[in-house]
Amino acid sequence: MESPLLRDAYGRQITYLRVSVTDRCNLRCVYCMPPGGIQRLPHGDIMRFEEIAAVAKTAAAHGVRAVRLTGGEPLVRKHLPELVRLLADIEGIDDISLTTNGLLLEKFAKPLAQAGLKRVNLSLDTLQPEKFARITRGGSLKDFWHGVAAAEQAGLTPIKLNTVVLRGVNDDELLALADLSRQHPWHVRFIELMPLNNRLPWGEGFPSPEDAYFSIQMMLQRLAPLGLEAVAASAGNGPARTFRLAGGQGLIGFISPLGEHFCQFCNRLRLTADGNFRPCLLGDLEIPVLSALRRGEPLLPLLQQAVGMKPLQHELLDNPNRISGRCMQQIGG
Repeated sequence: MESPLLRDAYGRQITYLRVSVTDRCNLRCVYCMPPGGIQRLPHGDIMRFEEIAAVAKTAAAHGVRAVRLTGGEPLVRKHLPELVRLLADIEGIDDISLTTNGLLLEKFAKPLAQAGLKRVNLSLDTLQPEKFARITRGGSLKDFWHGVAAAEQAGLTPIKLNTVVLRGVNDDELLALADLSRQHPWHVRFIELMPLNNRLPWGEGFPSPEDAYFSIQMMLQRLAPLGLEAVAASAGNGPARTFRLAGGQGLIGFISPLGEHFCQFCNRLRLTADGNFRPCLLGDLEIPVLSALRRGEPLLPLLQQAVGMKPLQHELLDNPNRISGRCMQQIGG
């Protein structure tokens, strides 16, 4: 008898698990982390690799086929290739990917690929080194490009570059960023700013967080001179609306949780670094898993509970002024 698939109350099948492996990061991006930082989780509250694998194994037995590792910055978690190897050994898991800022990828791309990692998404909000350092509060664009090169050499493709578009910060670079998809077989994805715990002032030279939102409609208008050609949706593009430039090697995508929300297509569940299922990225509801796991209790009822509590759509559509209690670094995106 086949195990039942995971379907929420609206008939959406859950096939994708996003796992935050740490709440720590080697950067302090202005739109991601509050200026004062966050209270870091004690070591004992972080899920061990074997515990993450146990959750993934249960999920895979009920239809989950893809796992994405996130953070914080996942590459600051020691021995991450060991986790990738554990996940790759799970029957039913077909795709393991990673979201990273890329600064440590030059060192880890090859061992991650050898362990079973398939693809990487990298955060790139500007092509200007000085602006990169300001947005990330200290990051090196040179190190980022070294990470991209290492990922390509290791076969972690197609490479996706994620840009959070900020009015008055990097919206003037959309044309140049999009053109990367013409020059390289990369997928450039423009993302609307999400109102998580990032509303305190970002510092001198930045707009107020309330004024930084730049909608998908504005992005499309800014990019209109490039003559975007729509591309049919595919399983690998997730919630992104996808386009191509004439003669381009890669793709251009738009992720718009507010301007054109994608909730009706949501096939994912999130697992936080401290062991909570989070049914919706932009909702604060969480179902504790880690304590039950360490008591030896079955995981499937908690997994089914989390799936059953997925909302039809995120709360921001009804309450646009609501702000999530956790910042993006604590959720994993």
